Amino acid sequence: MRTNNSNVKNIIVSIYFILLVLAIALPVFIKSLRIFSGNTTLSSITFAIVFGGIFFLIHFICKFFEYDSDGIKVIMTNKGLLISKYFNYRQKVVEFEKESLLAYSFKNYIVYRTLSIYIKDSRGGKRRETFNITLVTKRKRRYIRQSLKKIVKANKKAS
Repeated sequence: MRTNNSNVKNIIVSIYFILLVLAIALPVFIKSLRIFSGNTTLSSITFAIVFGGIFFLIHFICKFFEYDSDGIKVIMTNKGLLISKYFNYRQKVVEFEKESLLAYSFKNYIVYRTLSIYIKDSRGGKRRETFNITLVTKRKRRYIRQSLKKIVKANKKAS
């Protein structure tokens, strides 16, 4: 099975554009506050901290996820959405044999979702890899869960 969340790329680019417009409009808004109140330093610092927090939260959450279990190997990819074609410093690719998958778990936080997979490494130990699946739709997460469950079940039968 092969799936990804490429349909959300346009939404994320729109969110970044809105944040850019807010960053440009923020000084104008702060200057207009000076008319109503004398002290704008506190409000400008507060707006800058909130804006920075929102920007880094969106940057942290918004990642592309691709799952491919066709063939002998399973390939999972996480990478950033912006400028990922030219400068992809946030890319994480894990490729492993289906027989080496031990377990998986989905974690659901308030604004963040992860998929953790447990793989046998070459020395017989257990290795955990975690992927950001926040922007993957519920239906596609269900398909990924079904595929991983089928692989784990086949591995337990073979053991």
